[in-house]
Amino acid sequence: MAPKKGVKTVAAKKKTEKVVNPLFEKRPKQFGIGGALPPKKDLHRFVRWPQVVRIQRKRRILKQRLKVPPALNQFTKTLDKNLATTLFKMLLKYRPEDKAEKKERLLKRAQAESEGKTVEAKKPIVVKYGLNHVTYLIEQNKAQLVIIAHDVDPIELVVWLPALCRKMEIPYCIVKGKSRLGTIVNQKTAAALCLTTVKNEDKMEFSRILEAIKANFNDKYDEYRKKWGGGIMGSKSQAKTKAKERVLAKEAAQRMN
Repeated sequence: MAPKKGVKTVAAKKKTEKVVNPLFEKRPKQFGIGGALPPKKDLHRFVRWPQVVRIQRKRRILKQRLKVPPALNQFTKTLDKNLATTLFKMLLKYRPEDKAEKKERLLKRAQAESEGKTVEAKKPIVVKYGLNHVTYLIEQNKAQLVIIAHDVDPIELVVWLPALCRKMEIPYCIVKGKSRLGTIVNQKTAAALCLTTVKNEDKMEFSRILEAIKANFNDKYDEYRKKWGGGIMGSKSQAKTKAKERVLAKEAAQRMN
């Protein structure tokens, strides 16, 4: 039969042999002592970290493994991000004056007094800080809101503050970062801050923040008072425990049958 039209015959491909130069012999690499350098790999786990970093990591692991009493575990329940952002925006409006501002204010006051003018000094509305000062304001029932840092070291300095705030029926919250609180009051760190009053234009927003904080902290105090933390084992221990549970479940099923 004649071949069908339109069908193309495909020519068989010839395998191209790799040309090997006889001058260069293939020698496998020897990775022993004095031999070839080993291929690069991730040496991250062999890094000798600074002592501060090692202590931080060990402390974090210990906090996960050991049982944490409720009084300390409540400091892991911090204010959520959106509400914390709103709160810090308000706190920035009430920052106390720094050294330069104070110097400028006193200079203007001295100039006015030298010219014989009477200067009316109004008490500014600012954020109060300093643990002793904040405690005094809470005891005198003058504080309207107390903000506590979650990472105060030693924690014994502020561990009693939530109980005091609840007894005096003052809204309190726990936020992340003593250094973040420090930036509000021109300090490196701050353990606790408090507001005694706010301006008229901020009262509506302040009342909304207080309601949200009361719902998250003051109303849940009894719940946090009973809740222990920690006791979380590592991945290897968890895998062993699960394997034992599977074996026990299998044995129990066989007994039932």
